[in-house]
Amino acid sequence: MPQRRALLAAPFLAVAAPARAQSFPERGLRMIIPFPPGGAADFLGRVAGEPMARALGQPVVVENRTGAGGNIGTAVAAQAERDGHTLLLNGVPIAVNRYLFATLPFDAERDFTPLAMLAIVPNIMVVPNDMPVASVAEFIALARTRPMTYASIGNGTSLHLAGAQFAIASGLELTHVPYRETGAANTDLMAGRVDVMFQTISAAAGLVRGGRMKALAVTSAERVPAFAEVPTLREAGLDLVSVGWFGLFLARGVPAARVVRLEAEALAAIRDPAVAARIEASGSLPRAMPGAEFATFIAEETQRLGALVRAAGIRAD
Repeated sequence: MPQRRALLAAPFLAVAAPARAQSFPERGLRMIIPFPPGGAADFLGRVAGEPMARALGQPVVVENRTGAGGNIGTAVAAQAERDGHTLLLNGVPIAVNRYLFATLPFDAERDFTPLAMLAIVPNIMVVPNDMPVASVAEFIALARTRPMTYASIGNGTSLHLAGAQFAIASGLELTHVPYRETGAANTDLMAGRVDVMFQTISAAAGLVRGGRMKALAVTSAERVPAFAEVPTLREAGLDLVSVGWFGLFLARGVPAARVVRLEAEALAAIRDPAVAARIEASGSLPRAMPGAEFATFIAEETQRLGALVRAAGIRAD
């Protein structure tokens, strides 16, 4: 834990190794993360950035440019110089925000080249510890007897989308209660002021293990090593997978040789056993997916999430 705190507090990801005799990168890189420090995206970017910095011989400086559901930082990255020295770490918002906002200050396909997926981020279905259920089936049965609410950290977030998808798959009428930050949502869940939440594993792990909330299922297709005893929603009887995901992007137009170099280093970072182990310990699942495959994945996710947003009537905050 001290090492993790030190990592999150560091102004950049790694001290540069001696520069190689090469023209790129000529200087330090910046990694724009349009989400707050300390979350799953921030952690993944910093953990992957450490070996990338060593391999590239230059520091990778993190910039958390938050706001507007990830749109502010993404717009900054879209306007960056097309020389390969600016990376964007993004995920579900780059696919779903087009359905949530009337206008966006960027065009995901026109402005960005997917570089590599880093990880899948499953959510975990949690309920108050004193709720008299021990399984998803028991929760569904209870929810058919009285109104139920589910929390998220904002409209259109992966946590909201997971809850909406669960409501559709289970045939339940669940009322969405959005919060602005994780701490308040967790507090109200533990107090029983909301009934269920599809929380990130990193944000729920300590509270579940401390007996302050109860885990019923994870939302990934397979079990999560950090909570191997918790079944998937599919194992619980629902044909449902709903996960977050994060990867790296470049502004479109970066010279091809630089794209190839950065893609190779990003994939090598995620394939490093030590890096993969840290990602798994945080509750995520490492996925070293090359850029072309990542682009296809994003296109499919964009269509799937658009259908879900329309079916659930989701709007931005």
